[in-house]
Amino acid sequence: QVYLVESGGGLVQPGGSLRLSCAASGSIVSINAMGWYRQAPGKERELVATITSGGSTNYADSVKGRFTISRDNAKNTVYLQMNSLKPEDTAVYYCNADGQYYSSGYPRLFGSWGQGTQVTVSS
Repeated sequence: QVYLVESGGGLVQPGGSLRLSCAASGSIVSINAMGWYRQAPGKERELVATITSGGSTNYADSVKGRFTISRDNAKNTVYLQMNSLKPEDTAVYYCNADGQYYSSGYPRLFGSWGQGTQVTVSS
């Protein structure tokens, strides 16, 4: 299978910045889209940003102009630079990726989630 491990969460004051990272590992053939989602207490998980293997990006309206998603295809890693953070950005942030991996010598499709990393924006 393919495993995703996030890092970079923490506590930050309003207006501050954080950078999240998510590294994929396993018998990866290729990764198509990678993305970040978040889930606040009592709310459903929502899309934050996605990026294709070609670099096309998509953002939730609530983070446009403040967050930037990027990826390093050689490292199978996706990043989320978060600036001008607001208390309403507080949530558990999850990494997601889909693509192909080797299983028993054959390429198969995968879709994986990371374990999540907590981001808290508070004074």
